[in-house]
Amino acid sequence: MPQIPETVHELTVGQLSARSGAAVSALHFYESKGLISSRRTSGNQRRYTRDALRRVAFVRAAQRVGIPLASIREALAELPEERTPTHEDWARLSAAWRTELDRRITRLSRLRDHLADCIGCGCLSLETCALSNPDDVFGERLTGSRL
Repeated sequence: MPQIPETVHELTVGQLSARSGAAVSALHFYESKGLISSRRTSGNQRRYTRDALRRVAFVRAAQRVGIPLASIREALAELPEERTPTHEDWARLSAAWRTELDRRITRLSRLRDHLADCIGCGCLSLETCALSNPDDVFGERLTGSRL
């Protein structure tokens, strides 16, 4: 991994890409979504402060666990500009995501556990199918076919 001297306070998009492992196009996308920011030189080239490295790592870690970019942007907005997110920042911000992740894990586990039921019969019965009608929620609220 290329080392950047401590005396360098701004990184080119290529340096940020090399150090973060994110493609240049991904960095441009992150910037367009307000996840990272840069300044432009007189030649219209992007320059990122060193804290962008940690912010990109933060974004990529959150994406790996399935956090939507809008939620990541909201979390990063809580941090002061041009400050590297710390371990404490990550712990505080990721704690807010825990409940939603637990809900998703429960839904996915249920889907996995009932997937063989539908493959076996192929009917996708509104009355008994755990995938298209979990816990017969449609039967509780309505009568007749709704899907």
